Amino acid sequence: MSGNIRLLSDTLAAARAEGRSALIAYLPAGFPTVDGGIAAIKAVFDGGADVVEVGLPHSDPVLDGPVIQTADDIALRGGVKIADVMRTVREAHGATGKPVLVMTYWNPIDRYGVERFTAELAEAGGAGCILPDLPVQESALWREHAEKHGLATVFVVAPSSKDGRLAEITAAGSGFVYAASLMGVTGTRDSVGAQAKDLVRRTRATTELPVCVGLGVSDATQAAEVAGFADGVIVGSAFVKRMLDAADETAGLEAVRALAGELARGVRGTA
Repeated sequence: MSGNIRLLSDTLAAARAEGRSALIAYLPAGFPTVDGGIAAIKAVFDGGADVVEVGLPHSDPVLDGPVIQTADDIALRGGVKIADVMRTVREAHGATGKPVLVMTYWNPIDRYGVERFTAELAEAGGAGCILPDLPVQESALWREHAEKHGLATVFVVAPSSKDGRLAEITAAGSGFVYAASLMGVTGTRDSVGAQAKDLVRRTRATTELPVCVGLGVSDATQAAEVAGFADGVIVGSAFVKRMLDAADETAGLEAVRALAGELARGVRGTA
């Protein structure tokens, strides 16, 4: 069965055709429970997200700050497995028809088996993977199987990436390019900064792929700012924080649905 890289590409192209950036949300699988995580993703889509990244909880999430680390810990203590991640993708995509990716560090895939992981993700209706710690020069096996199964391979570029390195990374990727807005870990910031705009400019000089910006965006004002120069706005910690701060699961679902609505208006310039 083929994955949904085409759906991802078409979704990003449709947003561009509307003259706006896409809203890409991140939530970890298994948080606060597997069922609760699936419900949260559905709520975020209902609120206006175009794409969702499902995090595969990891014990050492080097790119992630304390908010997502806390959610990952809750999920891991709850016993979340890769099978639960696949179920999350399957049910979220099946209920909405929208593109769902997995964001994961390399070690869980390596231990699970590349062929097994890509085949199951495609069967679940997944659109691809974001792989923040997989070096491009070591990615041939992954890319072979991802392409065979119709899955996007999204690599991360950073403000420190030199132009030659950007070209190497974007040539190997598919779906879109994840541009980290700053050097550091995930988390909400008071401002996104000029580094992100410059990184998008330099990245676009190397590729026709959409360039989507993440790390630090937490409200509609920041989303509108990033939407002014990026093809997609990626928001993670702000959604997770709304869930963590909520009095109960019902309140958490309402909170993330409302935040998605605010951000969706931000990327449309109607906030």
